[in-house]
This record gives sequence, C-alpha cells and structure tokens, in this order.
Amino acid sequence: MGAVTVAVTRRSFMKGLGVTGGAGLMYGAMSTIGLAPATASTPAFRAPARSDLIGRVDGHHSVVVLGGGPAGLCAAYELGKAGYDVTVLEARRRPGGRVWSVRAGTEETDLNGEKQVCTFADGHYFNLGATRIPQSHVTMDYCRELGVELQAFGNQNANTFVHYSSDTALSDRSITYRAAKADTYGYMSELLQKAASRGALDDVLTQADKDALSEFLSDFGDLSGDGRYVGSTRRGYTSEPGAGLDFGTHEPPFAMTDVIRGGIGRNFSFDIGYDQAMMMFTPVGGMDRIYYAFEDRIGTDRIEYGSEVTALQNTTEGVRVEYTRDGAPRVVDADFAICTIPPHLVTRLNHNLPADVVHALGAAEPSSSGKLGIEYTRRWWELEDRIYGGASNTDKDISQIMFPYDHYNSDRGVVVGYYSSGKRHLGFESLTHKQRLAKAIAEGAEIHGDKYTRDIASSFSGSWRRTRYSESAWASWQGAGGSHGGEATPEYTLLLDPVQNVYFAGDHLSNAIAWQHGAFTSARAVVTSLHERVAAS
Repeated sequence: MGAVTVAVTRRSFMKGLGVTGGAGLMYGAMSTIGLAPATASTPAFRAPARSDLIGRVDGHHSVVVLGGGPAGLCAAYELGKAGYDVTVLEARRRPGGRVWSVRAGTEETDLNGEKQVCTFADGHYFNLGATRIPQSHVTMDYCRELGVELQAFGNQNANTFVHYSSDTALSDRSITYRAAKADTYGYMSELLQKAASRGALDDVLTQADKDALSEFLSDFGDLSGDGRYVGSTRRGYTSEPGAGLDFGTHEPPFAMTDVIRGGIGRNFSFDIGYDQAMMMFTPVGGMDRIYYAFEDRIGTDRIEYGSEVTALQNTTEGVRVEYTRDGAPRVVDADFAICTIPPHLVTRLNHNLPADVVHALGAAEPSSSGKLGIEYTRRWWELEDRIYGGASNTDKDISQIMFPYDHYNSDRGVVVGYYSSGKRHLGFESLTHKQRLAKAIAEGAEIHGDKYTRDIASSFSGSWRRTRYSESAWASWQGAGGSHGGEATPEYTLLLDPVQNVYFAGDHLSNAIAWQHGAFTSARAVVTSLHERVAAS
C-alpha cells in the first residue's frame, strides 16, 4: 500500500540531497530517517538521534502533537531524539489514550454521565484498553528500549471452557478447550483418513502422498489402529492419574454429529492467527507502564495534560492549534502538527482542512467494544477449575471471560467478566455499571457455575464508544469490510500524506488497526516523512 508514492518520495529526496550536499550527506541523512541502513543488519527504521542531525538540519523546528496516546507519544519521543521542539497536548490527565489500566483510585465519568471509582486491592488491576503484545510487534522493542518489564500473557488455555448454543446435545454445555480440540481434531482426522482411503482424493494425491497423510492424521487426531477416533487422553481426565495402579479416568468423546453441528471448534482459529499466536506478552503492572515510560523519556514539561484541542489550522508559517486548559483558552504555533486525535473527532474541531480530507476522515467508522473487571476475594478458577490465565469463550453477549495472568495462587484476583465487541457489546453499552455487572455475572454463571456469583469484592467497566475523547474502540474503514488492515481504500490512502503542515497518525493509518504496533508504525512513518521534509528544505 502506497509503495509507488513512497518510492517516488525516496527518489526525489535522494536526488535533492545528492545535488546539494554530496553522496556522503545523502547516505547519512537517508540512514538517519530509516531509508538506507548503515550495515546489512540494520533494521529498516532507525529513529533519528540528536547526534545524527549535526551538520544536516540547522535551526529550530517545532512540532505540536495532538493526543498523548501510543501514536502521539511515540512520535514525540522519536522527534525528541532528533532535537525537535515538541509539545504534546493531551485532553486526559494521564498518558496512553485508549490504552489504560484500571487500578485502585482510577476515576472515570463516561458519556452516559456515570462516574466510577476503582476500589481494587493494592497491586491488582486490569487493562481496560490493550492487554496483550504479539512477539513480532514493534511494541516489544519499545518495551526493551524504555525498560518496561514484560511477563507472559496466557492467550489460550486448555482448561478454559467453550460454551455455545446449538441444536445438539452440546448446546449450552461448558466444555474444556482440550476436550473440544481433541474431539474436533480427532473426527476431522478420521473423516479425512476415510476419504483418502476410499479413493476420494486420488485425483490430487499419489499413493505415497496418501501414506504420508495417513501417518500425519493418525498422530494429529490420535486415531486408533483402524483409523477411527475413539477418544483420547488429550481430552483430559475426570480423575488425574496417580501412583501405582491409579491410571486415572476420562470420559468418552462426544458424538461425531454433535461435534460437527455443535460448532465447538468455532474459535480455534483465534490462537493461530498471526497476531494472536502464543507466546503473547504484557507489561508487569499494567499496559500503561509503557506510556508512563514514554512520559518519563519525553519529559512532563513537554506534555500538557488536561488540554482539550478546539481548533487546528494550517497557516502561512506553519500551524496554529487552539485548546483549553484548566478552563482557560490557549494557543500554540508550530512549524508542524501531528494529529493523532481519533478521525471521527477531528472534524469537530474548528479547522481549515480541505473537503476531500474531511470526507476521508468521515470514512473511518467508530467501533463498539468494552470490558468489565470483577475482583474476587477467592481465586476459584485456580482452586476448582485449574485455570491459570487464558479465556473461556461463548456466543453470549459477554463473548469471553479472561482470567488473570498475575498474582497466581494469591488470595484474590481480577477476572475480565467480558471483553465484547460489535453487536454483542451493544447489549452493554447503554447500561449502567450495576446493570453491566449483573448481566455479566448472570451469563458467566451459566458457563462457570454458581461460584461465579460469589466472593465479589468490587468491579469496574468501560465502553470505548462511551469514553470521552475516544468514542470508539478502533476505526473500521468504509469499503474495507471491517478489516484490521491491508485494505488501501481511497480515504485511507489520502490521509497518509500531510495536508500542508498537518500530518495524521494512529493505528487507523496502519496495517495493524486496533494494535499498539499499528500506532507505533504509523508514528514512525510520519516521523520519517517529516524529518525527510525538514532535511531537504
């Protein structure tokens, strides 16, 4: 996406520097902005350091960043390395934007007018925003660079449950992931084995192919010697094996037709998706640790919290941004602006953006999603169900129940009672917190039993669409089919380019929408583009 535009920009930049400063300057500046590696092993992007710019970019260059979320703080951090004068305007009183962690003392008044104050026990929290990091994401690199300690995140757990409605005997029945997988994979293997052995695949497989497939299916499905799936210890035990002659007991498999029609494997593809496959990670103490680390590196003197932007204007000299802070109107003038405000909120500002840009911003559709944390004084999921992390999945409105990945074997913990999106979350969005909790407990008890209703100390919930300054979980581009990236719609593509002195950045302008990685890669692309422009001027 945008490959031709990027290539042209790179060529014109190389030519301009080559003429004015020679090959050495050209190569050095390209290396600075990530367009030419110093060695074959250097990553494609290397953030500019202050020392890189000596003798290349003269004078004072100022940038105002609108929004102190992932994209805004990343951009400010990288530009700060290069010596730019950066000011971050953030409407909230904290860093991180949509990425926030709820712990004792957290206060939030939503757009429904309801105020919540978190009363979790000390040290306990849950991430109401982003909660996990894939190994491949640049977020891991920033955690290393910023000194943010990581721990493993249990994205999937064989002991959690699947619970779905169907017209079979498995309807509304809590089934462990391990049993569901064993039966689904077992019957799939048996059916494919039969198809191959009866000649149904002879037009695509040789005999050698079929022999190799048979060997694989026997192991993958744990089939019997005659190619049938008759059950497996992979399903787990109702009584664990012990010493001596105690071989344990396990139940027979569910009927093949029930497994197929019941759809108990409908969520298996989740944990093999590129961005969801184990291992997954998360910062110790909450995802917001990343953004407080950014704040520390950038400096609190460069971040103005409680600053609500009201106007964004291109001027003949650069940009002018108007905002209110502590009820007083203020103005900041700068050479450039990087706008990371959610696209559907940008058009509410007093602006002089062109009509096509306004139209493009309007093509980013807000999405509905939210979470609820329930603090229990007894970790029943560990004591009774042997569940340590991971999530139970259901087709009820709660969608999933996520179990804590911290404080194992302690006396209490915070369970995410729902993390739902889209139509399912609409069932929670307009409710009061008390109503959300009641609904979540009722649906959760159908999956995990009456223990789900007991030993509750406190709770906290949030809906991104009902959260001030967000009003969306992430953006879905019109015409992209709800994709989380990889669709270059005309509106998306238009916003990749600056509008005079205004640049746009955020996960919505990346191929990893709804991920911190997307916000970071977008910010880095903007930093590179802006720095290229300054270096060439």
